[in-house]
Amino acid sequence: MTSARPQAAQRSKLRLLVLQALVFSLFATLFVRLYYLQVVSGDEYTAQAAAQSVREIVVQPQRGLIVDDQGRPLVTNRTSWVVSVDRTVVDKMTDGVRAKLVERLGRVVGERAKRIEKQLVTCGEEGSVSGLCWNGSPFQAVPVAQDVPQDVALRILEQPEDFPAVVVDQQTVRSYPQPFGINLAHVLGYLSPITEEEYDTAQDDGDRSVNGASAVGRAGVEKQYDRWLRGMPGYRSVAVDSMGRVLGDDGEVESQPGDTLVTSIDAKVQGVVETQLEEAIAVARATRDTVTGKNYVADSGAVVVLEADTGRVVAMASQPTYDPGLWVGGITKKQLSRLYSEAAGTPLLGRATQGQFAPGSTWKPFMTAGALSNGYSTDTMLNCSSFLSVGNRDFKNYESGAYGYISFAKALEVSCNTFFYRVGLDYWQRYGSDVADVDARDPLVEEAKKFGFGRETGIDLPGEASGRIADRAWKRAYFESQKDYYCDLAAKPQTADTSDFVYLFAREFCAEGYAYRAGDAVNFAIGQGDTIVTPLQLARAYAAIANGGTLYAPRIGKAVVSSDGTVIRKIAPKKVGQVKVPDGVFGYIDDALKGVTRQGTMAWRMVGFPLDEVAIRSKTGSAEVYGKQSTSWVASYSDDYVVVMMVSQGGTGSGTSGPAIRKIWEALYGVTEEEVRPADAAIPGVTPPRGLPTFRRDGSILPPATEKR
Repeated sequence: MTSARPQAAQRSKLRLLVLQALVFSLFATLFVRLYYLQVVSGDEYTAQAAAQSVREIVVQPQRGLIVDDQGRPLVTNRTSWVVSVDRTVVDKMTDGVRAKLVERLGRVVGERAKRIEKQLVTCGEEGSVSGLCWNGSPFQAVPVAQDVPQDVALRILEQPEDFPAVVVDQQTVRSYPQPFGINLAHVLGYLSPITEEEYDTAQDDGDRSVNGASAVGRAGVEKQYDRWLRGMPGYRSVAVDSMGRVLGDDGEVESQPGDTLVTSIDAKVQGVVETQLEEAIAVARATRDTVTGKNYVADSGAVVVLEADTGRVVAMASQPTYDPGLWVGGITKKQLSRLYSEAAGTPLLGRATQGQFAPGSTWKPFMTAGALSNGYSTDTMLNCSSFLSVGNRDFKNYESGAYGYISFAKALEVSCNTFFYRVGLDYWQRYGSDVADVDARDPLVEEAKKFGFGRETGIDLPGEASGRIADRAWKRAYFESQKDYYCDLAAKPQTADTSDFVYLFAREFCAEGYAYRAGDAVNFAIGQGDTIVTPLQLARAYAAIANGGTLYAPRIGKAVVSSDGTVIRKIAPKKVGQVKVPDGVFGYIDDALKGVTRQGTMAWRMVGFPLDEVAIRSKTGSAEVYGKQSTSWVASYSDDYVVVMMVSQGGTGSGTSGPAIRKIWEALYGVTEEEVRPADAAIPGVTPPRGLPTFRRDGSILPPATEKR
């Protein structure tokens, strides 16, 4: 018993020594780790701790201005009262207090509480709604109402105890000064908030000019030149505590304003163009169509004014249009649905660049160039009979007029259809009578392509339409895309829902819808059938006739100028093609189109105009459209400009568009009572300005000479 006790005591001492050694080693390890953290890596962790207590808030830049060629402001910025909610505060409220605050705020600013709650959800989180969710920093106040009346803003500011977490400040938004009352919506475009996908893409690309709260260009030059206009955001650093509450400012990096875009648009000319287009449509709607006995629908229209030698856009108008200010502060669903509504005329569609229409007789100068380049001569005489029988159909002249054997020049003057029918039929018989030969040669189709038809012009506006040349290849492709539908319809017995016309068409189409027949060729020769163009394409092609064959990519942008007035980039005219024809062909067509104005189809609208001083060449057109009224066209040009007008379902070319075209020319050259007065010209100096507006050192633009609005 006595010997066992010392042994037990020894074992206890051993255990104590082991425990002491273990405790000592743990303390030693802890000491070494503390030494490493505080001494060796102290600076690194100190920096990280400081960073965790500082958050960045984006300071949005002021977007760049858009001005016309004289420096007149087309798009500027104005201040707007904006109501925002600070989520770092509101998220710490109880559900009941938060709900009452949001409900109270909604009543004051005129928004539903549910909508405000959706705006406070970060995009990507559960319950987020695209278009309403917040893309910005979680430490930045979320805007929930813009353009609120000043009395509402002041009420919230004066009652902070009723609106905790609500921030009211003034921010800049887009403004449209409308010099000379212009609209110009389809050219200027609009802004809307950046989407989550766009923001993520920008981050992946390293683009720091946008952030979650940015507004970006969606149409027009706002989109095309967005990267110049948007500027560079700044950042304000704020210190926060462990609960995320803002303690104070910790520094700021100033934002960089966007650059100014100088355009080739002349506001004064644009004002005249918009007024004349609106009046032409109004007159057409009050005029009776002799064929249907009803007034013309005149559902849309467009005007394009180009510089003939550069392709710069001087004016561009489309109807129907919209107010670009609708997008400022957010557009409603009702407003947006109207912009896309067919019943309202689809106002968002810019007819000048996106509308596609049969060109009618304005097509004939290009067919003349094709014929004179492929076997015909200026001495050619063809019969302008009242009609031409092709197959089992009679193709007629307008009102069945007949002029006997005439030249190409005379055919352009009187706009003789049967003359050009004969040209188209001749080429079809020579090269393409095999209706199934997709690769058969067609000189008229070749010439149309040389003038840029069937493809985009390359204008610096997004969403341009390409038009269509309805040649053999197109007809074959169309047949392949539609044959299953029509062949299926033709294979079944006719039902009450299928009209006789549709049923018969389906059977014929299924059997030989691929065939390019003589009727297709003669229709193509006068700009009828399935060939369609945009007003801009037609204007660009007439500019090529005017300048000797050069095709330009039309340009609206003229220069980009920094906020300090430095010209960053000059946007030069861009040549994209050259139309080659035999010597003398352009001069011949030019003289013929002068004849159209002096004694042809446009002459009755130009009586008394000083043509000896200002030579205007023109071509009228009335394009027939199945199931609709005729499209009215007038294409014209001088040594300086090209002016093209189109009114859909507007009747004859000279009848509807002629008076408006004349008034535009009078404004361009300062014509008053048959006298040219350069001082009254819309653009100073009569011819297009080649320079840029004058900028002050601070980047502001010197206003042009005093003008009458």
